[in-house]
Amino acid sequence: VKVNDKWEVVYQDTSVYGVVGKAVILECGTALPDMYIWSFTKPGTDAIKAVVYNLGKGTRIQKLAETLGQLTVISNSASVSIEKLPLDAHGLFTCQAFYDIETEPKVYYYYVHLTVRVPVSKPYLLMSDVSPVEGSTMWMRCNLENGTEPIQYMWQHETRTGNISTFAQGNSSVINVTDVSRTHTGWYRCVASNAVNSESSNRLWLDTIFGPDVPQIDVTPYSVTERGYSALERETVSLLCQAQSNPASQYVWFYNNSQVYTGPQYTITKILRMHTGDYTCLAQNTYLNTRSKKTISLTVYYPPDGSPSCSVEPALNHTSLRLLCSWPGGFPPPSLQWTGDLKRAGQVEADTGQQTNQLTNAALLLPSEGLTSNSSLFTCTGSHLALKESPACSMRTYIPLAEPVCFAYVTNNKQYLMLSCSWDGGAPKALVWWEGPGGQGKGGDENSNILILRYGTAHSGEPYTCHAKHPLLTQTKTCRLTLEAPVLLTQRRVVSVYEGSDVQLTCNLRANYLPVSEITWFNNQGVDVQDISKYTLLRTAAWANLTVRDTHEIQDSGEYRCSTSNAVGGTELNVTLIVKRHPMPPNATLIRVMYNSRLRNEVELEWQVENEEYGGWTGFILEHIWVSERPGRRSSGNDSKEEMDKKIGPPVWYRNIIEDPQARIHIVRNLTPTVTYQFRITPVNHRTLGHPSATKTPAEPRYNMLPAVIGAALGGMLFAAFLTVLLLVFIIRNRNNNPREQHSQSRENINFPEDEVVGGSEGGEEIGGLASPGKMNPRPSMALPRASSPLTISPLSATPTTGQASPPGDENEPVSVTITVKATGS
Repeated sequence: VKVNDKWEVVYQDTSVYGVVGKAVILECGTALPDMYIWSFTKPGTDAIKAVVYNLGKGTRIQKLAETLGQLTVISNSASVSIEKLPLDAHGLFTCQAFYDIETEPKVYYYYVHLTVRVPVSKPYLLMSDVSPVEGSTMWMRCNLENGTEPIQYMWQHETRTGNISTFAQGNSSVINVTDVSRTHTGWYRCVASNAVNSESSNRLWLDTIFGPDVPQIDVTPYSVTERGYSALERETVSLLCQAQSNPASQYVWFYNNSQVYTGPQYTITKILRMHTGDYTCLAQNTYLNTRSKKTISLTVYYPPDGSPSCSVEPALNHTSLRLLCSWPGGFPPPSLQWTGDLKRAGQVEADTGQQTNQLTNAALLLPSEGLTSNSSLFTCTGSHLALKESPACSMRTYIPLAEPVCFAYVTNNKQYLMLSCSWDGGAPKALVWWEGPGGQGKGGDENSNILILRYGTAHSGEPYTCHAKHPLLTQTKTCRLTLEAPVLLTQRRVVSVYEGSDVQLTCNLRANYLPVSEITWFNNQGVDVQDISKYTLLRTAAWANLTVRDTHEIQDSGEYRCSTSNAVGGTELNVTLIVKRHPMPPNATLIRVMYNSRLRNEVELEWQVENEEYGGWTGFILEHIWVSERPGRRSSGNDSKEEMDKKIGPPVWYRNIIEDPQARIHIVRNLTPTVTYQFRITPVNHRTLGHPSATKTPAEPRYNMLPAVIGAALGGMLFAAFLTVLLLVFIIRNRNNNPREQHSQSRENINFPEDEVVGGSEGGEEIGGLASPGKMNPRPSMALPRASSPLTISPLSATPTTGQASPPGDENEPVSVTITVKATGS
């Protein structure tokens, strides 16, 4: 704080604005003084009254502060805050601030002029008359209860459609409206604004009374003539009267000054010509007791039905044109008029000497001279008082765009031949007639002509001529038909394919004038292929294609024939089909044929193909045949009769089809272990079989027989020794009871030990080639079927052997060892 050199007090003025009920802050310098005193001076007085002070001993708030709102001193400053500001706080606040009291005192006076403003309250609108009459005067007032001046007023007008516009604005709360009109009808509101806020009143409706205006009459259907409105007879006519009025008008209808209806819309159902006259609508405003009216004239007309009808026809033996236009009916009669290039055509007026007449019929005759073959347009226009538009019809004369067309066809029962000639299009239609050989012909018809001949009576090779004449042409046009027998064509007369593929044979009909019967195919046996499933036939009226499926060299090679006929004659075409066999495939050789295991029920085969790099095969046939069954095998004892008959019967090769041309190894499964087989392989190229390879018998898998032989021999010796001990014990026990029989039996046992041993071995079940201990059966029995074992006791030999011959063809058969043990007793 700085004080001037003369030690005078510093004075500062500020202005602050506050709102009733809100808060405001009054500042007393920027620094906290040592002492300060706030005082208040009410406007219109000079009295200065203390509000709050601080003389160094703390803040002291005076009772006067309670009338000025909720006053508090802001900490660390001399500024005060007043909340809930009342209107009484409006005035001058003075803050006396003292700085540096103990050294050099400095005194500041801060004058704060507080202006307390009051927001405007919600206004309400008053009108002198809410339903004024159009042309009268009225006023509107916007009333407010509170609000600090200055206050601005704005008047808003809202129409029925919702459009809002500013009607008036200013600082006056009252406006005067002179010369009220119907446009003033609508919602009104006033908006009051001051420096604090803005408030809008509720809407108030102003309803202007007026009318009625001059009525407006709408006629439906709408049709206006020079005499007024018109209507079509027997239609429903609606007369709608509308006059602007508030309140709404009341309507009364008069017909020729006689009241006929009360209401805005007068409807006449099925109006008649007797309803022609004057119709008056009277509109009344019962509130104002005012009236207005309007009169219209209604004439009932009935035009002809539809529209004019135009036509053109040949005249004078197709050398001239006649234009016809007709539109009968109507009241009054319609007017008909022909327009177009009539003068150049040199028209001749028909029936009357006028070209435009109030007639329901009009005709014009145009000679061929001056007519052109290009398109010419002639229009007949009709007019009627009852119609706003003039309907018209047009007729264009032209020759047909194309040339005459001739063709022939036969009836379904082949009884008649029809020669048709047509020259379609053109206006008018052309004249067509036939001339043929032998006096066969027919007189002229328009547009088309058909000459009917009995089937088979047509002249082959001689032309039938159709003549066509049009009024726009000086010369006639012709087309000719020369009837011929059908001619068949094919793409290839000789077709060759490989066996097994499908082939298509074609048969086409060359274009000719006379239609033919259906094309028929016959196979190489002369049989119709229609119902044979091997063939597929696709055909139309002009071609027939035969597909031979899954061709065979012998069955399908030969001559195929397609045939057809027409009313003149028949024809046929031969196509030769050659079915070739595929080339012979290269030879294949088996290089390895071996059992997969000792079970002998699966054989693995491997082969090779000569000249593989050239190809020429699509698969293989792997075959095997039963050769023989090894003797002495137990499996032979349990074979069924059917299996035995099958083995005894003629040999059969069993096939395995291998479709993979890249395969070189294959395993044949489910073989009989005791049977000896032979295998061969044959290459296949599609359906062509190659030469079968040399047969081979499968070889046994490689393994060592010595341990099995030694084990079997030791086991046999031990078992024989055990039997010998049992025999000696039996002889000793029975010697005293029957010495003779014992001696005889002992001798028998000594002399023939092989029988007991062999009998015991045949009666017991073989396990590893040795007989099981147990009771011996003197009667031989058939062994159970089993796979061949490398160690077997043969029932057909009683002498020790080291091997047994293999079955024929079994060159790689493993060696079988048979050991016979003889036991003797004393």
